[in-house]
Amino acid sequence: MGSGWSSEEERQPLLGPGLGPAPGAAWRSRGEAEAAAALPAAAPSPGRVYGRRWLVLLLFSLLGFVQGLVWNTWGPIQNSARQAYGFSSWDIALLVLWGPIGFMPCFAFMWLLDKRGLRITVLLTSFLMVLGTGLRCIPISDLVLKRRLIHAGQLLNGLAGPTVMNAAPFLSTTWFSADERATATAIASMLSYLGGACAFLVGPLVVPAPNGTAPLLASENSRAHIKDRIETVLYAEFGVVCLLFSATLAYFPPRPPLPPSVAAASQRLSYRRSFCRLLSNLRFLMIALAYAIPLGVFAGWSGVLDLILTPVHVSQVDAGWIGFWSIVGGCVVGIAMARFADFIRGMLKLILLLLFSGATLSSTWFTLTCLNSITHLPLTTGEHRLF
Repeated sequence: MGSGWSSEEERQPLLGPGLGPAPGAAWRSRGEAEAAAALPAAAPSPGRVYGRRWLVLLLFSLLGFVQGLVWNTWGPIQNSARQAYGFSSWDIALLVLWGPIGFMPCFAFMWLLDKRGLRITVLLTSFLMVLGTGLRCIPISDLVLKRRLIHAGQLLNGLAGPTVMNAAPFLSTTWFSADERATATAIASMLSYLGGACAFLVGPLVVPAPNGTAPLLASENSRAHIKDRIETVLYAEFGVVCLLFSATLAYFPPRPPLPPSVAAASQRLSYRRSFCRLLSNLRFLMIALAYAIPLGVFAGWSGVLDLILTPVHVSQVDAGWIGFWSIVGGCVVGIAMARFADFIRGMLKLILLLLFSGATLSSTWFTLTCLNSITHLPLTTGEHRLF
């Protein structure tokens, strides 16, 4: 069903058939592999799934949720952060930019995932998050040093991004059967975005904007009050990250005792060989660009949404609600579409075309709403406000 939306060439594996070892090789030790090589080849046995797969998915998804929450800490409260710590517009943009910068060593993390498995990679990722959120909580009165520690903490949290955002397909293949794989991948991937969405609520609702503090207080007292509320958010995020690191350390197995499918039992190709083959594959490059360009644009846009909407007189709280619902809507639709794709095979290309079309129309509507000097849409009032 749905085969009319893709050609026969598009349905072929990106790396071609028969390039990897036999199924089951990844789950065998070296001695077992040598003994199995002396036996006649047997048909692959059906996979087995374990109930604990949902616990593994929950831990990984929560880790992605908190990483997104920490990454988007400063954008929604940029006005308050400026007054409390003396941040400039460039500082706010850089605090958001540390997330994409953290993706630069992504190939090293993927190599670690290939060689050491999920547990070691996830533990390293959660430990980087503990260090990053801990640096932001160090009590220092020197604002220059405090800003540097915050930047360092955001960078360490950004280094956790490659794992929590890229390892979801690896986890779903390792733990879930073929008819659950798209759903598990969507849940693990979307929770990171949902964490960024919740930052749009947590920040503005807990931290008052500079023009929302008590007018009878002196400026210095208002700054101290805002700083105290920001530190409350930072300490809370640090505590949640430590709790997740402890849970991951206590239980996060690298793989199930038996593979859930033939694909999970197959040993992965050589990292260098597969990397070179993928970079020379035009179809893979097109898929990668189709994923990377919208993700990069939206991540950069959402991270500085309050900074973008301030010139059109949108308050910090209103900008937070706009960012929250934009991401939550995408997460809900994404998980629903993934579940739909699990049941109806061969329609993924059509689903992606519909989603990209909807995103294009929504972005156009939002842009025209902000450019109220050009057009007046229903959400634009005479006071140049979105709400």
